[in-house]
Amino acid sequence: MAARSRTAKRTSVRPAGGAGIAAGALFLTAAGLYLIVSWLEGFGLSLQANPALWLSGVDRSAALDAVGNAAEVISALLAIVITVVAIVVELAATRYTHRITDLFIREPINVIVLSFFVLTTVLCIWIAATFGSEVSPEALLPQAALWLPLAMLTICLVVLLPYFAFVFAFVSPLNTIRRLKAQALVSIGRYAKRGEPERIEILEAIEELSDLARGSLTHKDRTIAMAVTDAFHDLLLDYWQVRDALPDDFFELDGELARDPDFVAVAASVRDQLGREKGWLEVKILRQYLELFSNSLGQGRDVGSFLAIRTRNLATESEDESRSMLRLCIQFFNSYIRASINGRDLRLAYYVLDQYRQLAEELIARGDDELATECANFMRYYGQIAYDANMKFLIETVAYDLFRLIEFSEQHGSPATDALLAIFLEVDRPEEPFDGDEDRLLGVRRIQAQLAAALLYRGDRSRADLIRDDMREERPERLALIRDELARETHSTYWEYTDRGVNFAYLPPEQQPHMEAFFASLGITGNPRGRGQGAGGAG
Repeated sequence: MAARSRTAKRTSVRPAGGAGIAAGALFLTAAGLYLIVSWLEGFGLSLQANPALWLSGVDRSAALDAVGNAAEVISALLAIVITVVAIVVELAATRYTHRITDLFIREPINVIVLSFFVLTTVLCIWIAATFGSEVSPEALLPQAALWLPLAMLTICLVVLLPYFAFVFAFVSPLNTIRRLKAQALVSIGRYAKRGEPERIEILEAIEELSDLARGSLTHKDRTIAMAVTDAFHDLLLDYWQVRDALPDDFFELDGELARDPDFVAVAASVRDQLGREKGWLEVKILRQYLELFSNSLGQGRDVGSFLAIRTRNLATESEDESRSMLRLCIQFFNSYIRASINGRDLRLAYYVLDQYRQLAEELIARGDDELATECANFMRYYGQIAYDANMKFLIETVAYDLFRLIEFSEQHGSPATDALLAIFLEVDRPEEPFDGDEDRLLGVRRIQAQLAAALLYRGDRSRADLIRDDMREERPERLALIRDELARETHSTYWEYTDRGVNFAYLPPEQQPHMEAFFASLGITGNPRGRGQGAGGAG
């Protein structure tokens, strides 16, 4: 909840605040300089001087000429402002999203500033053309025709630089992201009053955010793509706070919503299910996640990894009693891994599996053992798919993550531990093994031996015996290779930089004796030969 409050606060910040402070500072500086000049000239600050008399004594003809010249100055300034603003906004719209132009036109500050420039120009022209050099005896405020345009001209000049600063801040993609997200939230809140048009505006805001993220990936602006990912995450969190107050027809997948590109091909049964589960907005946003993930393959792995992190956050933060959002996030995790395999991006799949395992651990921690077991089974499946696709290291990564998951489950006394162990022992049995190249699965067997050592260290001999029985058919030379590798490796972290940082082949010193005992039960004894680098921690 605190995180959502901070997000809302960030969203409400407007760049106009800094521009207003700058304008005030410029005005005060100009006023101070004017008073200094007045004092040097002997007016204004002297107790004997009467500022009103001094002002009324200004040469009216010269002042009216100055007002006429001011009209030319302001009109030229207005032309410069419009030209600069149009170029800046158009460049930003071309690079990021055309919605910036629409947001800019709607922004009240832009309307007020430009309108004020126009009013000042028109007033100066009218006064210069119609007022004479004589002051009317019926004047309620003599010299008003001089000082009102002068004050307006001063304001125009003072706000010029702060306004430019505001414009540059306005077209910043990060500010655009906040505005689009805020607009979607406003549309959600107004649905009860306006109906279908608000749902269309929600879709438009989501599509514009996606376009902005896709463009940023093209230009390698990873920070912007991550900011869009964050905006989608925060949008769902805020939406969940008001979802129960929305009318039932908001959740129906019909009308213009059903013709949206993300839903137009959806089967009727799926539409009905989304309506019952009130889940079309979640599906829409996760579809954007999947598209961004696909675009990040091979060129923005940190963005893809961040998408997986935010998907895991959504899965655990949904507080959905029906668990529909949780199951939906699991489906999209599976889609991420499938996309990584199809795109042959081994490293991104390596990062996604890390987040998938953490999700399963969180499920175990809160007692959702059934879904955690499903996650583990999906991980095994995709590991074997990767093996069939000749992506050897991914099946080893799956084995390591299942090893970590089983350790976590065993330490928490979860009833899912035995089911997880059964899945773990099936990892090295792919549907289509490589003929004559079974050493490709040596890393999986090594990780199974690591789990056996960890279980023996904690006194869980019965489960360690299951692993021993599974490995009993292995050739002695293969078992000796595994034992030697585990005995040699001394680096707890991988020797190249990775986000995980872990070395898959490392066995803690306190578990080494148990590893020796495990291999001794398989008939493998003796001193390890040579020294190697183990399996490492990244593909």
